[in-house]
Amino acid sequence: MTATRDGTALPPGWRVELACCQSTLLREIADRRFKRNDVAITYSMALRSSERDTVDWKVVNDAIMERWSLSGLCYVKERAWKLSGRA
Repeated sequence: MTATRDGTALPPGWRVELACCQSTLLREIADRRFKRNDVAITYSMALRSSERDTVDWKVVNDAIMERWSLSGLCYVKERAWKLSGRA
């Protein structure tokens, strides 16, 4: 990740790593204060995390669909992949 949530750049050589990706995503999805864009940012960080292979993406994606519908899942995933730089 090259910037913080508020858009400020990280100092050169710094890296942000998301830990406990699945539980963090599920907590954000369940919390009504978090919007689709917030979850997309975290989803993007999870895609780049060293823990990404431990995430049960079906569980996460099902939770997103339960809260926002299939179109919500499409939005979150498209935004996350763009943010990750892997789109």
